[in-house]
Amino acid sequence: MKVLVTGASGFIGSALCDSLLVRGDTVVGLTRDPGRARSTNPSVTWHPWEPMLERPPEAAFEGVDGVIHLLGEKINQRWTAEAKERIMESRRTGTHNLIGTISALQHKPRVLVSQSAIGYYGDRGEAIVDESTEPGDGFDAEVVREWERAAHEVDPTGVRLTIVRTGHVLDPNGGFLGPQLTPFKLGVGGPLAGGNQYVSWIHVADEVGILLWALDNDKVSGVVNATAPHPVTNKVFSKALGKALGRPAVVPVPGLTVDLMYGKEFGKVLRGGQRVMPRRALDLGYRFQHPDLDEALRDLL
Repeated sequence: MKVLVTGASGFIGSALCDSLLVRGDTVVGLTRDPGRARSTNPSVTWHPWEPMLERPPEAAFEGVDGVIHLLGEKINQRWTAEAKERIMESRRTGTHNLIGTISALQHKPRVLVSQSAIGYYGDRGEAIVDESTEPGDGFDAEVVREWERAAHEVDPTGVRLTIVRTGHVLDPNGGFLGPQLTPFKLGVGGPLAGGNQYVSWIHVADEVGILLWALDNDKVSGVVNATAPHPVTNKVFSKALGKALGRPAVVPVPGLTVDLMYGKEFGKVLRGGQRVMPRRALDLGYRFQHPDLDEALRDLL
């Protein structure tokens, strides 16, 4: 296949592009800085795009069979007014502009796999949620609702749409796991704000695996949760990470510390969580490579 990837230079995008290239696909990437991206991965054909300002160039879509859309400003930062605008519009306007080009193409790709996030569900405590659950409250849920609404603008074109609601991706190079490794290796890691909130995690190999599975299979459309089938509390996750590193994991991080680091609004999100089940992925036949947390952490670390 020939696959176009947005967000191709991010940590999920980089892993995805590597997997596409290994299996023999041709990869096109959209980026703000093609020169820098080309030096990182010269096997990808790079095209420039400012997602909040313009539609991507039609030339980038020549011969493209499928599009995987991963672009979005990082959400794990202090939510100033300016940051919240970037977080929202990188997803809402960026997706709108992407689909504007797709809609105008004479020869359209067969499929658009558009990333989303489990923040859609808001803080749900111990309640089990799946793809049929209604959206939650808060800025993070609002961002995801707008993100997915923009993705549905592709519906009139006949392009198959799969929306992948991604959980906490485990990868030593970034995501949910990367920033925790240093304190845990130093023996000063532990549960966050009491540790009772659920962590719906996924190994990076399964995150990439679900994206490729959604790309390849015509039967996969609509919303799919990309989370491992066994979510755990933050306390359990911390204990498992400490065990994988051979370090104690008994130094709690108070909620006040989280608020001081990230501000009260995002700090509240970090103190909450979702207990998410990947029901549609399982029902449609996706087989997880790393369904168990202890094994997943051993594999990564």
